[in-house]
Amino acid sequence: MRVRLLAVIIALLLSTVCVTSLAAQELRVAAAADLQFALKDLGAQYEKQAGTKLSISFGSSGNFFAQIENGAPFDIFFSADSEYPRKLEAAGRTVPGSLQIYARGKIVLWAPPGTSLHFEREGLSALLDAKIQKVAIANPEHAPYGRAAAEALKKAGIYDQVKPKLVFGENISQTAQFVQSGSAQAGIVALSLAVSPAMKDGQRWEIPADLYQPLEQSVVILKSSANQNAAQAFLKYLRTAEAQALLARYGFTTPPVDAGTSHHL
Repeated sequence: MRVRLLAVIIALLLSTVCVTSLAAQELRVAAAADLQFALKDLGAQYEKQAGTKLSISFGSSGNFFAQIENGAPFDIFFSADSEYPRKLEAAGRTVPGSLQIYARGKIVLWAPPGTSLHFEREGLSALLDAKIQKVAIANPEHAPYGRAAAEALKKAGIYDQVKPKLVFGENISQTAQFVQSGSAQAGIVALSLAVSPAMKDGQRWEIPADLYQPLEQSVVILKSSANQNAAQAFLKYLRTAEAQALLARYGFTTPPVDAGTSHHL
């Protein structure tokens, strides 16, 4: 009887260990919407190599910042800027030393295929055309790409004229959807979305970098994470040539590759 009871206890303990081990193989990631395609590809690539699955939620950086402050159970936060991660770091909500810049984003003026607008010739001034009744940008209140768009319009000297036409997406992905669906005739979106399969055939013009503050995008590991070792391993992978090349394909400017990091972990 004692032997049977001992066998049951051992089986239960082994079951608990297995469940814990499996749970540790999934990272809960909060990610800025400009990473919608790039991070999905990175996650799939990483899962094949390391066996760790990324469960990714995409949205605006500001909204995720608020959720994390209120205890949202994420392991990693990829922001579209560095301000929100630094605020979390200052508040003691991140793993010390985990904050790193993973890419620099770019904004582009975009319109659907077949438009008669002349972005290359007119630049942002093309938005003054009477044919454009609505211009989509991300909400500047909580989306770094929206702030960059508004800043570019102001520096170009046309913000006040374009302001009545503006419609705001909750995040940069929704902003792109507004233009794709025809709800807006043009928009200022992330280059990483403009080069995606659904948008690559549209007309796009890269907005000069001197018209907006650099979109230095940072990532942090949250102190509340129960999977900090797995999170550290993924951030290490981000610094490999393989991961940096994938980000570059989506239009991101990437920091130097960590020469001490193995290509295959």
